[in-house]
Amino acid sequence: MAITNRRSCEFSPLGVLEYTRALALQQDVLSAKLADRATPDRLLFVEHHPVYTLGRRGGRENLVVPESFLDEKGIQIVQTDRGGNITYHGPGQAVFYPVIDLEKNKLSVPNFVSGMEEIMKRTCLDFDVPADRDERNHGLWVGNKKIGSVGISIKKGISIHGLALNVNPDLAPFSWINPCGLANQAMTSIAGEKLWNSQQLGKTPDNSDLKLMDTISQCFVQYFSDVFNFEVIRKNDNDI
Repeated sequence: MAITNRRSCEFSPLGVLEYTRALALQQDVLSAKLADRATPDRLLFVEHHPVYTLGRRGGRENLVVPESFLDEKGIQIVQTDRGGNITYHGPGQAVFYPVIDLEKNKLSVPNFVSGMEEIMKRTCLDFDVPADRDERNHGLWVGNKKIGSVGISIKKGISIHGLALNVNPDLAPFSWINPCGLANQAMTSIAGEKLWNSQQLGKTPDNSDLKLMDTISQCFVQYFSDVFNFEVIRKNDNDI
C-alpha cells in the first residue's frame, strides 16, 4: 500500500473573542514557531465582537461615517499588518486564522491565498450558495456581491491572519465603509442568499441540532485538510 506523507497541524475553536485577543494569540503561536520551527502549525476558528480592521494599504479614508458614530455603536478600529484595506468583523462572521509555516510546507503565497478562497467556495457550495472568485479582486463573490475576504501577512515564511466568511452577520456595518477599499460594494452572506428565517439561523439547513458555526468550522477544517493535504488534530479550547 502506498504511503502518503501528509502535513499536520492543530486546530483550536476559540468561540467569540475580541479581535485584539485573537491577534495576540496568533502572535504567540508565531513567536513560538520562530523560536522553534518544529512548533506545530495551528488553525484558529473564531467570531469577533464588532470591529473594523485596517490593512497595510490603510483604510481610514474608506470610512463613510464619522468615527464618533462608530464610537456610539461601540465599534473599534484596529490597525493590523495584514494585506488589503479596511474590513469589518462581527458576530455571525466565521473567521479562520491559519498560522502556517509556508516555507516548511512548500506552499507559495499565491497558492495559499487561492486555497483559502477555495475553502470558502466549497463551504458555500455545501449550503447551495454558488460563490466563486473574481480575478479582479481577492476574496469570494456571489455575482457582484462579496461574501468572503482573504488577508494575510507573512513573517519569515509563516502566515498569520486569514479568511472571513459572512455566514449570518448584521451587514449594516459594511455600509459604513468602502469594504476592502471598494466603493459602493454590495455585501452578502450565506443566510442572506438562502433567505433563512430567524429560527433556522442557529442551525444547519436540515434543522439538525448542530449550531451553524459548528458546521462552518467543520467545513473549514475539512476543506483546509483537503486543499492543502494536512492532517488536522483538534486541540481543547484552553490548549492555545
